[in-house]
Amino acid sequence: MIQIKLRQVQQRIAQACAQAGRAPLSVQLLAVSKTFGADAVVQAHAAGQTAFGENYIQEGVDKIRQLAHLPLQWHCIGPIQSNKTRLVAEHFDWVHTIDRLKIAQRLSEQRPAGLAPLQMCIQVNVDGGTSKSGVTPAEALGLARDVAALPNVRLRGVMSIPEPAIDFIAACAVFTRVRTVFNALNAEGLGLDTLSMGMSADMEAAIHEGSTMVRVGTAIFGGRTYPA
Repeated sequence: MIQIKLRQVQQRIAQACAQAGRAPLSVQLLAVSKTFGADAVVQAHAAGQTAFGENYIQEGVDKIRQLAHLPLQWHCIGPIQSNKTRLVAEHFDWVHTIDRLKIAQRLSEQRPAGLAPLQMCIQVNVDGGTSKSGVTPAEALGLARDVAALPNVRLRGVMSIPEPAIDFIAACAVFTRVRTVFNALNAEGLGLDTLSMGMSADMEAAIHEGSTMVRVGTAIFGGRTYPA
């Protein structure tokens, strides 16, 4: 079932790229495996998926340890508290949710010397959603400059989780604002290459507006059951 759903998502990405006049390989699929066990990740890997996103740090670390024998890339896409930075620095390859310099500094300091630099995205809140983390567009440049100067990390781009839009046009309008932030940072010479936006319900709009990485969970793994 996961193999079939994964293929369907890949087809959606290819179709969205074609409609936007983009090459399919210009968009990376990040399979969001939160709340699903290591067996689901194994199934997705068997179908060709290698990049996985986790929102809950300890759950993600448990899976990373269980599946250390597989050549997987792990992305932390959930909020990070100060007492969890060491776990992230020691186990993950990417972090998408940097919205405070303090967290980025701790991750840089705690990154083991033998690992590649931790790849980072600045999380930007472009629509003022009160339930979402992220710096404002006006704050993004200052934070990006500070993060880019840290050792042991590499600033790759911008991530955003807008509030659900009412339709495709509205979603495109919000994603355009994210892309504007991304372009403004690059205009300052930051050399970013990653625009992480779009999920199961709105990936087509995100791809239309330039997303280079879509974070898809439900459309691959199915509905989630959260602990009470």
